[in-house]
Amino acid sequence: MASPTQELPYAAVVLDIEGTTTPVSFVYEVLFPFARAHLASFLEEHWQSEGVQSDVAAIREDAERDVADQVAGARPLALSEDPAVVRRSVVENVLWQMDNDRKTTGLKALQGRIWQHGYARGELEAIVYEDVARALAAWSAAKVPVFIYSSGSVAAQMLLFAHTDYGDLSGCLSGYFDTTTGPKRESASYRTIAQVSGHNPGDVVFVTDVFEEARAAREAGMQAWLIVRAGNAPLPEGHGIALITSLEALL
Repeated sequence: MASPTQELPYAAVVLDIEGTTTPVSFVYEVLFPFARAHLASFLEEHWQSEGVQSDVAAIREDAERDVADQVAGARPLALSEDPAVVRRSVVENVLWQMDNDRKTTGLKALQGRIWQHGYARGELEAIVYEDVARALAAWSAAKVPVFIYSSGSVAAQMLLFAHTDYGDLSGCLSGYFDTTTGPKRESASYRTIAQVSGHNPGDVVFVTDVFEEARAAREAGMQAWLIVRAGNAPLPEGHGIALITSLEALL
């Protein structure tokens, strides 16, 4: 850990969520089942809202592309004047996407809306690793901006960090990026993040538990680190990316 007078070798930090700030188990054992359980009722209750209709339009667009690309098992959305028929097809499509762990923007946006209601009603509380809260506080004190880049929607990211088991951590964050910025395994996405955040890529640290993401960030010129947490997927041998087990190792 750097001393109070020692300058950190970077100007900004970008963090992944799943497996980096938050246990994978929280995502797969809490968030995803919650979205599944409340999907149909949420759609019925909020079907007429502008936000839900925007998400459905995006899901329909992706579904049409899947059918055109002959994706196995693709679930097209119904073309019907009956809202109940359309809702049932949305449910079928969303559950199919979740079964296949897809990261489409429409899916993630709709999941985020469902989680928003869960957080607002006190039915959800996000879990973050203990070192995350301490590291965010330290970076905030050092005036190092911290950004989040996750496949989950920006709205879902903001909700997660505002409702953690360590309290509201959103005040320690300077911005959020999701798949609307670009795929997480493509270097162009990381160049965009550096540009939007106002930093040279070489002055930005990116931390993730996924090798392909770290490689893409490094190809973009960022300082990439892989974080090792219990429950994360194993990393490929000879990956060549520096490892840490705590965000505090970067302080």
